[in-house]
Amino acid sequence: MATLTLSAVRKQFGSTQVLHGIDLEVADGEMIVVVGASGCGKSTLLRIVAGLETPSSGIVRIDGRDVTALEPADRDIAMVFQNYALYPHMSVFENMAYGLKIRGMPMAEIKRRVAEAAEMLEIGPLLERKPRQLSGGQRQRVAMGRAVVREPKLFLFDEPLSNLDAKLRVQMRAEIRRLQMRLGVTSLFVTHDQVEAMTLGDRLVVMHAGRAAQVASPMEVWGRPADTYVAGFIGSPAMNFLNATLAAGGTAATLKAGPTIAFADGPRAGADGTALTIGIRPEHVAVSPDGLPLTVDLVEPLGSETVIHGHLPGGEGLVARLPLAAGDIGAVLPLALPAAAFHVFDAAGVRLGG
Repeated sequence: MATLTLSAVRKQFGSTQVLHGIDLEVADGEMIVVVGASGCGKSTLLRIVAGLETPSSGIVRIDGRDVTALEPADRDIAMVFQNYALYPHMSVFENMAYGLKIRGMPMAEIKRRVAEAAEMLEIGPLLERKPRQLSGGQRQRVAMGRAVVREPKLFLFDEPLSNLDAKLRVQMRAEIRRLQMRLGVTSLFVTHDQVEAMTLGDRLVVMHAGRAAQVASPMEVWGRPADTYVAGFIGSPAMNFLNATLAAGGTAATLKAGPTIAFADGPRAGADGTALTIGIRPEHVAVSPDGLPLTVDLVEPLGSETVIHGHLPGGEGLVARLPLAAGDIGAVLPLALPAAAFHVFDAAGVRLGG
């Protein structure tokens, strides 16, 4: 077991700054998910922790020990890759045992560890097969087994589910979380998939343009996003953003679409007329007889619910996730925007109170 500490970690490739000073404390046994769009720096961050990249500045500590300049083999970590990284000419047993063999571990101990991991991952009957004889899910279990047998201080997962089909991803996601909790190994999991992030992590690190936009529990990130980037990235369909101005001495917002709506959770600082962005999630929009008129542009029936895309007076787009089949293209739906569900951001996109 171990802690992981990143202090002011920066990375520059030539004139391009990829990481802008990342600070992170990962507790013993914690599962941290680093999530963000392509190019945000999440994989570079993972490679720095693994020792596959050297930071331009900053310090990486594992269990309080400065490992910034150490080789990967000296960090007591195990990494699970997107492409499995199995040796094609070796059997499953040989793949799982290889790292232990080169460390000079006695064969009896190697067999014990491999057998335990194989039982845990339900791949015992596959130990004599070669990787080409396995399905994608089986290969991923072998890759995880190879990490487990090393009994490392730290697990690193580099988008390990990206090559799997949707159904298998759900299954493997649950298996990874159960395994991590059972072993209690401190883990860093990188993904671009927000569902994986929300379901796997004790805490999330939402990356944006080389910075940690927010570090918090999944529900904190969903319920109180720090800025409009986080708010728009987490949640599907994405949060709606509407232009507004501060009104009534900071106690309300006047929407571009027309009405002035009082805040449900107290006033915001600022002068009347100050530009705001009001965020509201599609699932919080509701049909109401006296609601704002939404002209329907697209209907997505999903069985138990319907996603409606449309535009408000003034042309702003709005998406509603409704628990019933409602509206045809061109129809006008009256929709309420409950003030209790508002997320209020300033002109720079930073959350304002509440």
